[in-house]
Amino acid sequence: MAVNSEKSKGVLPTNPMILVIAAVVILGAAGFLWLDYSSKHIEVKEPVLTPEAKVYTRNLGLSEVAMKAHESYLKQGVVEITGKISNKGDRLLKLVEINCIFYDPYGQVVLRERVPIIGRRGVTLPPSETRDFRLAFDNIPESWNQRMPQLVIAQILFDN
Repeated sequence: MAVNSEKSKGVLPTNPMILVIAAVVILGAAGFLWLDYSSKHIEVKEPVLTPEAKVYTRNLGLSEVAMKAHESYLKQGVVEITGKISNKGDRLLKLVEINCIFYDPYGQVVLRERVPIIGRRGVTLPPSETRDFRLAFDNIPESWNQRMPQLVIAQILFDN
């Protein structure tokens, strides 16, 4: 009779296996949600343009910048930006990185990619010299406005 009185009060019989499974499911869901949240909120500290580098940017010149699109061997669209960078200053440059900022037709940023234009494969830029650069992008969203991206100097490292 005690069993009937428990059922009539709304108390369900507890099976230890059900409790263990429920606890594992709840902990697994909580762990997944925490990992998902933390992966979306990772702050990546990119090197910033130092005050010395900010002043030196007036000695850098981009010229003959052009953009063209073509299809890769894998039938994938590739946008290529080519041009020249000149060092009109008196310092040897070990690394120059730029942010390429692509916009949609409404002026919203759809892609911001930081790329080196000097410093790949150990190439430096001595004073009073000019080097060609080529940047290839195959990951631009379809919402891009098809215009030349904004090119902004992001970092300069000097060879001391």
